Amino acid sequence: MLALLPWWAAPAHSGEPVNRLLEFSELDGWAEDDHAAALDAFLNTCGDINGSDWTSLCSLARAHQDAPRTFFELFFRPVMIEDGNDPLFTGYFEPELDGSRVPTGRYRYPLYRMPSEAKQISPWATRRQIEEGDFMRGRGLELVYVDDPVEAFFLQVQGSGRVKLRGGGAMRVGYAGHNGHEYRSIGQELVARGVFNQHQVSAQVIREWVRRNPAEGRELLWHNPSFVFFREVSQVPAHMGPLGAMNRSITAGRSIAVDPAYVTLGAPVWVEKDGHMPLRRLMIAQDTGSAIKGAQRADIFVGTGDKAGEIAGTMKDNGRMVVLMPIQRAYASLAEEL
Repeated sequence: MLALLPWWAAPAHSGEPVNRLLEFSELDGWAEDDHAAALDAFLNTCGDINGSDWTSLCSLARAHQDAPRTFFELFFRPVMIEDGNDPLFTGYFEPELDGSRVPTGRYRYPLYRMPSEAKQISPWATRRQIEEGDFMRGRGLELVYVDDPVEAFFLQVQGSGRVKLRGGGAMRVGYAGHNGHEYRSIGQELVARGVFNQHQVSAQVIREWVRRNPAEGRELLWHNPSFVFFREVSQVPAHMGPLGAMNRSITAGRSIAVDPAYVTLGAPVWVEKDGHMPLRRLMIAQDTGSAIKGAQRADIFVGTGDKAGEIAGTMKDNGRMVVLMPIQRAYASLAEEL
């Protein structure tokens, strides 16, 4: 699952990183965390991290499942990476929509597979052109039909989700590509128009405004020319989380999306933040996203469905995150700055 650009955000610009070694005693709440839950999430992807030291640590992790806190304290060192930008924690989730494999009067808004020409031409057609024109019609590119165009838009923002099918069953859909146009924030556009102040904007606020103002709302959605195409993800059981950037299921409350320019995908990351969902928790960097730029920028995977969406939509918090690096890597990262 790709944590795509939030509806209200713009990408940050990062400077040169500064690394600082910390002690585990400096991590607020470290001793009280559920290290076993963090180790389970780590084991899900540690075998896919490149590097002989990570391979060895993955084997050691399996041998230390009865002493997870000891494992992390023995073989890692906490490193604070800063790039001069303010920390920012947001949340993302897996939407759950209602849909049908065939169009009906209710289910008439398609999620599309990626057309071949969109793979070859970038940028390709805009959102408005795709939805108003004949680019997609009669080609059998409809993957599934949903009943709400606003939810379909936000599904594209999230990058993947689940569709509860009419008559029973479900389809999990994942990101297959996009039309090559740069994302434009519709939340920022509403602020620019003076409809809302910055602090008022959230996913739910935007949903309600679009539904109250259908004509203007449609034009607002077209303000974002970027359009996402999907694929069916059949290899992930329904009880597991969606696929992250490491092509493994991510875990609600334990997986985060990070900027891989600063954090190795698969690495443990200690998160401290307050706000609507206070956290003092060891999480695993298992995803990425177009808005996740910077050393202190992370998107927290909250879960699946409407409740998770409500939590994710209100999360805009500061705090700090500290990367747990293998010991030799931790000291090497400090030496690189000398």
